[in-house]
Amino acid sequence: MSKEHYYAIIKSPAITEKSTLIANTNTHVFNVALRATKPQIKAAIEGLFSVKVKAVNTLVRKGKLRVFKGRKALLSDHKKAYVTLADGERLDVTTGL
Repeated sequence: MSKEHYYAIIKSPAITEKSTLIANTNTHVFNVALRATKPQIKAAIEGLFSVKVKAVNTLVRKGKLRVFKGRKALLSDHKKAYVTLADGERLDVTTGL
């Protein structure tokens, strides 16, 4: 697959307090496309970063209803992927691609 296809699957790394804490256990968090599957996410991470992926866990956070100045709006859904790397592999997502 091409790098453009990988970038369509992996939107961005999720840089939060929780994701930086679990980075010590060789697990990294990425925001991914809603229709991305686990094998596609694994192939994209291995293709972009040249690392070996051990496991991929995903979750979908449903959009919330918000009220702003009397108007109701439904925020969109988000999908996250928790990617566990194989032993001995390292990944630094803060330096960019």
